[in-house]
Amino acid sequence: MDEQNDWTRRKFLATMSAVSAAIIVNPISSWASLSDDEKKVAEIVAETFGIDTHNHIDVPLISSELPGPKIDLIGQMKNSGLSALVMTFAVDYQRLTEVGQAYERFLNGLTAMDTVLELNKMKRSLNFSDIKNAHKTKTPTVIQSVEGAHFLEGKIERLKVAYDRGLRHLTLLHDNDASVPLGDIFTNPPKWGGITTFGTEVIKECERLGILVDLSHCDNNTINGALKVMTKPFIISHSGLDTRLGDNEFMAKMMKPRLISKEQAKIVANTGGVIGIWTHLADTPTAFADNIKAMVDIVGIDHVAIGTDTKMTPAYRSPNDKWEQPKERPKQNKNDSNFNNDDKPKGNENKNQGGDTTNTVWGNQKKGFYFTVVEALLKAGYTRKEIGKIGGGNYLRIFNEATKGH
Repeated sequence: MDEQNDWTRRKFLATMSAVSAAIIVNPISSWASLSDDEKKVAEIVAETFGIDTHNHIDVPLISSELPGPKIDLIGQMKNSGLSALVMTFAVDYQRLTEVGQAYERFLNGLTAMDTVLELNKMKRSLNFSDIKNAHKTKTPTVIQSVEGAHFLEGKIERLKVAYDRGLRHLTLLHDNDASVPLGDIFTNPPKWGGITTFGTEVIKECERLGILVDLSHCDNNTINGALKVMTKPFIISHSGLDTRLGDNEFMAKMMKPRLISKEQAKIVANTGGVIGIWTHLADTPTAFADNIKAMVDIVGIDHVAIGTDTKMTPAYRSPNDKWEQPKERPKQNKNDSNFNNDDKPKGNENKNQGGDTTNTVWGNQKKGFYFTVVEALLKAGYTRKEIGKIGGGNYLRIFNEATKGH
């Protein structure tokens, strides 16, 4: 990109201010310093719902460490240009060794996130109307998720507790089996023959309560078994085509089990599902746009979203507990400063170093995440309407179907 079109950080922040107010007040005078291309990007960011369907916000899960460090979530989200995050965390990063541990970590995580939202003057969106109202007032919002239903421990009634605490998006599986398994995980040898009886029960209860089901981390048999009982659309929030492996041979080998085939992607789309494309295996915004296009070419524009599997805010790790990294777990991105070559954390790191957050996923980018993605999608030939669907419209459609009436 030439000097004229290279957004500096100062110019980016000024643009964000314009995006927040200029459309209502006086877009021409407020945006006079921007090039036509920059104005087009900023207008699309302001007009569309930019939603990351899978973003980790790290918080402590141990009661003695609550409430955790202060996190500038709203500042990072405003810089990104995103309207909403599906804010998630997982309880199985550290080995679960006793009954009740997963549930305790889950409740502690929600309590820590309550504090984060309160300090940032933000709220969880519980339905489409909440998201729409937040967007209208230019206020970033979150949709509460958890990655893996380990916290249930076979007790279906805990889903109602989670719902009452604001959970509206449930990723059924994660890296390790729950104490009462729900299905086969795509990175582990199959044990359960696909979706389990309890997994089926959980899906039905999610649909009854109004919680969107996320089938990420499920193997094909589990996905296809789940589809036989599902009556509402679902999402695979963070994946990509298994033909799009990037240039890093080591990462490609590690990540391939987490990717989806063309044939399976078509099954997902034909049953109303949406697939979120992550930033892994894409070393540049252009490569990310190409990965999105590859999926759109297979399943159609109405079945693709953005699900980065990155962190909007800096990582947090417990300073007291020994870290047990799940086998073959990928780094958040190629520049993640919280992992060394053995994929073990260097410690409790809360500084925003280059490459370790969503807004710096491509290292030297000069503008926030959604601004960067919109620019890349425009260059790839997508229209405003199409970018609106990929950016967040498709997610909103299925989220609305899952939560309406509740």
